[in-house]
Amino acid sequence: MSRRRVRPEELELWQQVAKSADPLHRNRKPDPAPVKPPARGKTDRPAPAPLQSFDMGQAALVQTQTHYFPKTTGERLKEAPVQMDSKAFGRMKRGKLEPEARIDLHGMTLDRAHGALGRFIITSQTRGLRLVLVITGKGSREDPYDPMPRRRGVLKSQVPVWLRMAPLGQAVLQISEAHQRHGGSGAYYVYLRRNR
Repeated sequence: MSRRRVRPEELELWQQVAKSADPLHRNRKPDPAPVKPPARGKTDRPAPAPLQSFDMGQAALVQTQTHYFPKTTGERLKEAPVQMDSKAFGRMKRGKLEPEARIDLHGMTLDRAHGALGRFIITSQTRGLRLVLVITGKGSREDPYDPMPRRRGVLKSQVPVWLRMAPLGQAVLQISEAHQRHGGSGAYYVYLRRNR
C-alpha cells in the first residue's frame, strides 16, 4: 500500500473536525514528552532510582478471621418482628396457650406435606381458630459414615417458607418455634389472622 501525501485542504478540514470533537477521556494525563536519545559518544547514564521496599501482599485487602454461618430456621424466626399482641406472644412462647388444632407431618413427602399443610391452615382459619400447632419433627440424625452430607429436617426448614408464601401467607400472622411441652424445635406455633 503506497502512502500519499495529505493535501493542505484535507489537513485544514481535519483540524476543524478535531476542534469540534469532545475528548473521550477528559481526566487523562497528557502523554509525557518523548525521551530524546542520548547523543552519540556519551556513555554517562543516570543511576537507576532505588526500589522502594515492599512486603508481599501489602496491597491486598485485609481478610478477617470471622466466619458467618447461615442462620438456622429457628434463629430466623426469633429475629422476625412480632406481628401479634406482645402479651399473647409471650404466653404462647412460654407454652401457656393451648393450640386449638394440630397437624403432624411426620413421614410425609414434601408434596404430600405441602398439600396437607395448605388444607389444614385454610380450614383452621375458616373455622375461626387462632393458634394451631404444626409438627414437622427434627429430621433424621446425620450418619457420620454417609459419603454425602444431607440436609437435616427438610420439612422443618420448608414449612416456615410455605407459611410465608401465598396463599397461606395471607392467613398467617405469626410463626414461632413451639415450647418444649408442645414439641420444642420439632414443631411450630402458627398464629392465624381473624377470619373476615
